[in-house]
Amino acid sequence: MAVTLTEAAARHVNRYLAKRGKGVGVRLGVKTTGCSGLAYKLEYVDEVAPEDVVFENHGVKLLIDPKSLAYIDGTELDFVREGLNEGFKFNNPNERDRCGCGESFRV
Repeated sequence: MAVTLTEAAARHVNRYLAKRGKGVGVRLGVKTTGCSGLAYKLEYVDEVAPEDVVFENHGVKLLIDPKSLAYIDGTELDFVREGLNEGFKFNNPNERDRCGCGESFRV
């Protein structure tokens, strides 16, 4: 499978990278934390690490570390506006449960 970005997420990433003046894309992974066990981590990156698995959508590179890929394979990264709030949304088919505060998830 793969990890993908929507057009809205790609536009947001491209705008941010242009403001930064550098960067090759975003790294998406998971870390152990929270009530349900795992949380997403997302960071802008300036270079591809040798171990990164690279996916590209709409001209944006998504870099995934191999350990995280098992938890997020098939995930779609979206950028949404809901009322006054905006942010990235993770549409992960592997998620089985999410904590009440929305900070962490379980597969």
